[in-house]
Amino acid sequence: MRPPAQYGDSIAAEAENEPDPRMVSMMICTRLAGRAVIRVVGRCNEAQGNNNLDLSNCQLMQVPDAVYHLMRHTELKTCDLSDNVITKIPPKFAVKFNSITDLNLSHNQMSKLPDEIADLGSLERLDISHNTFISLPSCIFKISKLQQLNASNNHIIDVEVEAMEEAPSLEAVDLSHNPLAPRCHDRLAGISRFRITLTPREKEDWEDLTI
Repeated sequence: MRPPAQYGDSIAAEAENEPDPRMVSMMICTRLAGRAVIRVVGRCNEAQGNNNLDLSNCQLMQVPDAVYHLMRHTELKTCDLSDNVITKIPPKFAVKFNSITDLNLSHNQMSKLPDEIADLGSLERLDISHNTFISLPSCIFKISKLQQLNASNNHIIDVEVEAMEEAPSLEAVDLSHNPLAPRCHDRLAGISRFRITLTPREKEDWEDLTI
């Protein structure tokens, strides 16, 4: 039995008025992006007053160029970029923000740092925990005033122990929850010049052999 013409016409009209799912997705993304931009600009404005830039949890994949522009007349003391999806820090970061004493890069997707990070001459505390580093960037040990380094919860296998021991101001390093190679772990455990935090190493099968 065919539906009345009027009923069929109303169904067709509803179908025509149904929004395209792709358009809906684009509108949602645009709205979210707009909110993120507003959040970033708002926090930059706050930083101009208190010299502490907090861009944590802003859905950032990189530090927007607009941030450098907005902060060009502000001497930042701290910078928090945690809880984003940042994969790299550009070399110009160290040039633009060379007065910061505290840098939080935790909970991102970084696996390396630019050599220019060594130019952060006032930096005392650096947090790169919960990222994807497989080795500890040696440029970190060239930061002249760095006292505290948190590199826990990464995928770090190897560390340049000699370079770390030569770091001029280092006082504490957290390398816990990293799959450090046995030889590297043992060498790090022997450091006494500064405090170092390591996850206890599980012995290899051959080390448990008893004669």
